[in-house]
Amino acid sequence: MEEWTLTDLFSIGLVASLAAGLATGAGALPVIFVKNVSDNLLDVLLGFAAGVMLAATAFSLLVPAIELGGPLLSAVGLGAGALTIYLIDRFTPHFHPVAGAEGPSSRLSRVWLMMIAITIHNFPEGLAVGVSFGAGDIASGLIVATAIGLQNMPEGLAVALPLLREKYRTLKAIEYTTLTGLIEPLGGLLGLALVSVSHSFLPWGLAFAAGAMLFVVADEMVPESHRKGFGREATFGLVAGFIVMMLLDSIFK
Repeated sequence: MEEWTLTDLFSIGLVASLAAGLATGAGALPVIFVKNVSDNLLDVLLGFAAGVMLAATAFSLLVPAIELGGPLLSAVGLGAGALTIYLIDRFTPHFHPVAGAEGPSSRLSRVWLMMIAITIHNFPEGLAVGVSFGAGDIASGLIVATAIGLQNMPEGLAVALPLLREKYRTLKAIEYTTLTGLIEPLGGLLGLALVSVSHSFLPWGLAFAAGAMLFVVADEMVPESHRKGFGREATFGLVAGFIVMMLLDSIFK
């Protein structure tokens, strides 16, 4: 494996996590031309995004964590990542289309609470990108960043459409959607910083990021893609996303 300096890893990792975050805004761009998307299509896209995330979690995060730290350490890290996102979900006011309002009560509008929810979920995604680059494997980091970017695009569309329904102007809807993705570079920097301090953090970081992403997929993305009666279509989308990400991981590693 080619050796990279710490400066190289930070620079490439930061750019990659920023690009993955900006993909959220890119996913909102279709609202310039189309003000409504069928529930069927949106659920298939969300299912595809969930499949991409599952494959990235398994092949690019969890498998390397087990190889580096063993199954027990990886299991603890996986559980810790999932528990952390659960606690953030519980104690931060936000809104999910499936579960409704969660966390402490708030006077913020439902749209803003939904944007907070997306922002919460974007942070561990950035962390996953940062930890992957921190391992010193640029190919693995780019694969994870690509996976995050792919899943952020339908997520961005799912955020922008409710903003339009709340009478936000098109450009404002795209702007606010893009902002939700800008938390990812912060997560990326944290992941890079932790791993750069000591490589002993690497298996923990990989497993933790895997647990956080797995929780988001299982608790939010899959239920959301099934809630409007197109669960079977969404499931095929998930399988397709998993296959695409599995092939990308196999080709570029």
